[in-house]
Amino acid sequence: MEPLVAHPLKCSGPKAKVFAVLLSMVLCTMMLFLLQLKFLKPKINSFYTFEVKDAKGRTVSLEKFKGKEVTLVVNVASDCQLTDKNYLALKELHKEFGPFHFSVLAFPCNQFGESEPRSSQEIEAFARQNYGVTFPIFHKIKILGSQAEPAFKFLVDSSKREPRWNFWKYLVNPEGQVVKYWRPEEPVEAIKPDIVELIRQIIVKKKEDL
Repeated sequence: MEPLVAHPLKCSGPKAKVFAVLLSMVLCTMMLFLLQLKFLKPKINSFYTFEVKDAKGRTVSLEKFKGKEVTLVVNVASDCQLTDKNYLALKELHKEFGPFHFSVLAFPCNQFGESEPRSSQEIEAFARQNYGVTFPIFHKIKILGSQAEPAFKFLVDSSKREPRWNFWKYLVNPEGQVVKYWRPEEPVEAIKPDIVELIRQIIVKKKEDL
């Protein structure tokens, strides 16, 4: 009696090879797609995409400014040699151009000379009582390092300019892009022409949309 010999199944024909290649391609595509979902975040191209917290710790969406206002975002501090001059200048800017087409957005920070030791609510009360400001003052944030506030980090990344002290100013257009920045020692008069031009563009667009 002849011994039984196992013969391999013949499944290595052209069709089987094509199928194996297609299956491998599909699996690779799916793996790449899943990796993209996990590791790649959509690129954020507008400051107004972010949510921040107000002085009382409540979440505020910056989306409400999109398409409607020009904003001047500033890192503020209460115990700085530049505090008086800048708060008064920002108050006048907001009064002159706000509140319908322009707003100052103040973000307190204690990372520059430890000149903002107060709590967020104390900072807001200090600015309102001492300088009469009416623009929004948000929750105290960090600007430098790994714990930097994402909204402010967007301004820094967009302008390629990181604040070196208190009262750096970033002008943001109605679409949420950074247009220009100013150092704290630069006069407010240097900012006004850019604000005026952006407001003019908003008004023109509104008339065109009528």
